[in-house]
Amino acid sequence: MPYLVTPVVPAGRMRDREQPVLRGPGGLVLRPWEAGDAPVVFEAYQDPAIQQWNLRTFASLAEAGAWIAQWEGQWLAERDGCWAVTGGGAVLGRAALRGVRLMDGVAECTYWVLPAARGRGVATGATVAMARWALHDLGLHRLELRHATANPASCRVAARAGFGLEGTLRGAMQHPDGWHDMHLHARLQGDPEAGPGPAPAEPRPSRRRDDPRGRPGSPGASSARPAASPARAWPWRWRPRGPRS
Repeated sequence: MPYLVTPVVPAGRMRDREQPVLRGPGGLVLRPWEAGDAPVVFEAYQDPAIQQWNLRTFASLAEAGAWIAQWEGQWLAERDGCWAVTGGGAVLGRAALRGVRLMDGVAECTYWVLPAARGRGVATGATVAMARWALHDLGLHRLELRHATANPASCRVAARAGFGLEGTLRGAMQHPDGWHDMHLHARLQGDPEAGPGPAPAEPRPSRRRDDPRGRPGSPGASSARPAASPARAWPWRWRPRGPRS
């Protein structure tokens, strides 16, 4: 049965190109992961904040190496793109395009930053660089960024990276401590590009859905053209996504 719309991005645009090296502000360099990065990845996933917001850990260097090895195949399948975020030659974090749908021109942005590199604009700079490539070079139409409302640090990253806050997905993702509401941010091709700088005040984080006291946010990781009013639930159809790796 023929489609009534043409693909936003033709199939093969990722598969037929090598994964690029991207340049970000402040000397950040986003490059494909290498086998020798396994010790850094292993240590990253021992961090409680990265475990909390990325829903996994590693028990061995071999598991970290397998995590690295998967990304080449995901790129060739045009499903995901994952970069090591580096500065001065050292790995500082990770940035990824997950759930790429070339037909629809949509992908989700995720990231984490090592504890020693937090507070330096690494997540914002990496997200800006990755979004620029995805929207202008790859040709996607829309990028989404989701994070738990209990993680206001990721709300600030999204705002600084030009991702507008669109609403709240109630009880949308299970974390190690229970179900969390998720903020949905998005940036469209043609939206103004943002970058590191003061972020607007985000809506007050809602509490974890199974804990009346809630939890404080963390600068560890994620899973905006700033909104002028608090987030509210919208009547969209949302397809659940699996755990972020």
